[in-house]
Amino acid sequence: MPLSIDQLRTLLAAHPVLLAPMEDVSDVVFRRLCRSLGAELCYTEFVNVEGLLRGCRTARRKMVLPDDDTPTAIQIYGSNPERLAEAAAVAEEAQPAFIDINCGCWVPKIAGRGAGAGWLRDPAAMVEMARMVVKSVSMPVTVKTRIGLGPESEMPIIDLARRLEDAGVAALTIHCRTAKMGHSGAADWSWAARAREVVSIPVIVNGDIRSGEDAQRALRETGCAAVMVGRMAIDHPWIFREARALIERGEQPVLPTPEERLDLCRRHLMANVETRGEHAGVRVTRRHLSGYLRGLPGAAALRRELLFCDSLEGCLQILDAAGQRLAA
Repeated sequence: MPLSIDQLRTLLAAHPVLLAPMEDVSDVVFRRLCRSLGAELCYTEFVNVEGLLRGCRTARRKMVLPDDDTPTAIQIYGSNPERLAEAAAVAEEAQPAFIDINCGCWVPKIAGRGAGAGWLRDPAAMVEMARMVVKSVSMPVTVKTRIGLGPESEMPIIDLARRLEDAGVAALTIHCRTAKMGHSGAADWSWAARAREVVSIPVIVNGDIRSGEDAQRALRETGCAAVMVGRMAIDHPWIFREARALIERGEQPVLPTPEERLDLCRRHLMANVETRGEHAGVRVTRRHLSGYLRGLPGAAALRRELLFCDSLEGCLQILDAAGQRLAA
């Protein structure tokens, strides 16, 4: 269900560790799995506005939010401000917690066409686009972006944060790398801290949150309202549980047991097969298994077995045999 701006602030204060929007990752199955491990606020995969407005089945599927999938924000991306505003109105009908605009994806096929981080080529146009989207809906609109296109010595994010707030944006997520850096180099969280100092809206820091300790340190060093976890969640979704233990209760994280790791493999496989069918469900889960199995005895051999198994029954048998070896 939609959140008010005040409710969004309250949610971030209570549960400041968020699951990032990730293409081909942050689907409804993965959101449920991460919530079971401590994530509260989640984002959908990127929704292409042109596909959405043409009625593309994939774009529509990404916006389906079951009753238990809340709070979830829908993230949209595109290069045309009018189409983004029109798509935001369509997305509003799905009753997300709020709508997020992707102004940070650095992948050339997206940014090169003016969408995602491509908006950073013209910050003034980006602000006017955000203003148009805000006016098109009755729920909060947020923006996820990077500190700049790069490699300029002075990034535009500080002034841009002010202008986006003036445009009515309710919160800002900052991935603390330039677009040209992609995932290389180190994220510089100080940019998020500097942006936070000049706005009154919540700022969420993103980039290089690889552990519960990182999440705690990022909040402490930046003073931001929340942290967003992306790539680490793919391999280690327990990061949400670990971060919340540290941040909310001051407790040392409880690391996943070998049995928990095997169980997560089973749960993710079965849920993906139920949602996508056996062939696609088994294959799409493979990207997560090397991380889920990390540290188990014989993990490399186990991963190889699962990599070449295309049936759910076969995968479950492999995992059950691994569990029996652990118990022996």
